[in-house]
Amino acid sequence: MTQVRRFDHVGITVADLDAATAFFVGLGLEVEGTGSVQGEFVETVCGIPGAHCEIVMLRPPDGGSRLELSRFITPDHVPGSPAAMANELGLRNVSFEVADLQAALDAVAADGYGLVAGIGEYEGSVRMAYVRGPEGIVVSLFEQLG
Repeated sequence: MTQVRRFDHVGITVADLDAATAFFVGLGLEVEGTGSVQGEFVETVCGIPGAHCEIVMLRPPDGGSRLELSRFITPDHVPGSPAAMANELGLRNVSFEVADLQAALDAVAADGYGLVAGIGEYEGSVRMAYVRGPEGIVVSLFEQLG
């Protein structure tokens, strides 16, 4: 019996919600909604007594799966590994298809975000690069070729 009906979203906890939101909006995602959650529901789901967080829900232009950014007001966030590489356990990357990889890389570079390594091409069909976004989030950007 199938349990999953659809893929809904990926959630990322950040310390600077405004900076993270601006980064992803700069890539072309749109703010779908914002809010704040606290109380019994979030405490039960997260298992964190006193949890209170602000949330920004972003959606891609194609209306597909969403990206949830959240910042904990209480308790304070716990630092992650801002220099994590692809082989570190946990969230590996968030990936987006772009129309023009170089233009996307130039745009994030103008905001101070750089490549993790280089631009790779796979069998003449895809060009891809990892960008280290706000708070060390690894963002995979790829362009379909031909």
